[in-house]
Amino acid sequence: MGTGAVIRDMYGALLDALGPSHWWPGDTPFEIAVGAILTQNTNWQNVEKAITNLKESGNLSARAMLELPPSELAELIRPAGYYNIKTKRLRNFLEFLRIEADYDLEALKVQPLHELRPKVLGINGVGPETADSILLYALEKPTFVVDAYTARLMGRHALAWEGIEYHDLQALFMDALPEDVALYNEYHALIVRAGKDWCKKKAGLCDTCPLKPFLAS
Repeated sequence: MGTGAVIRDMYGALLDALGPSHWWPGDTPFEIAVGAILTQNTNWQNVEKAITNLKESGNLSARAMLELPPSELAELIRPAGYYNIKTKRLRNFLEFLRIEADYDLEALKVQPLHELRPKVLGINGVGPETADSILLYALEKPTFVVDAYTARLMGRHALAWEGIEYHDLQALFMDALPEDVALYNEYHALIVRAGKDWCKKKAGLCDTCPLKPFLAS
């Protein structure tokens, strides 16, 4: 069985075992984009605390956040960790929104992915995983998000090589799957869930994993 067929079958196995994921948490596309930046190097519970602070202070909008003094924004997002670095990254993203879309994130949806993705990647502090999370989950663009869980899972199934680059790993999925925003959304979420429950960093719990049948013999 070729790599593409295995990738497609693994999706079915995960969905059958785990059910729909209902990702990404967020009330608005803008909140999703902010969460994608804040979740770097922390867990989602800490991101939720930071977003709650922004909401309760009345600052969860692009214009309001950019107009805040950086020190105030940093204090609001402190629960997400690395708050000074993330303040700079958020402000870079917000400045991009101001220039590119007059603060209206959803106005970016009219731009085709091949034009928009390089622009988002050009924001200082926004790497491929964060950019694709914003594009897929906030802007509903068909780009597959890969992360450390994806690399670990694919490596253990002998479908990717050690140290594989982000775009090479992403291409494995995008070449194997139909171009479908909902599919990309769900598959990435399922991989994260499998990574947390079974495909752990130190030692995988392969015997009970839904993907055990796909392990290379």
